[in-house]
Amino acid sequence: MPLVNFTYALKRFYPDLKSVNITASNIAELVQGLDKLYPGLKDYLVDEQGRLRQHVNIFNNGKLIKDKQKLSDTVADGDEVFIMQALSGG
Repeated sequence: MPLVNFTYALKRFYPDLKSVNITASNIAELVQGLDKLYPGLKDYLVDEQGRLRQHVNIFNNGKLIKDKQKLSDTVADGDEVFIMQALSGG
């Protein structure tokens, strides 16, 4: 199972977020699994069409996922996924 980690910025919206192992074969399944643990989190991460929201980045083993439209990037046992809120401003 991949291990999913979250940046501190996301905990502002979901204070109970903790690193968690999720059974999934791709990022889309991972997001669905996270939503079961943290209801509503999916809506924060993806839009109504299932595309990654502009202010969210997902890294798998240190590499930014490629498919931000369908979230088809694969994940495997032992992978480390980081979900982060993109920061902007000045």
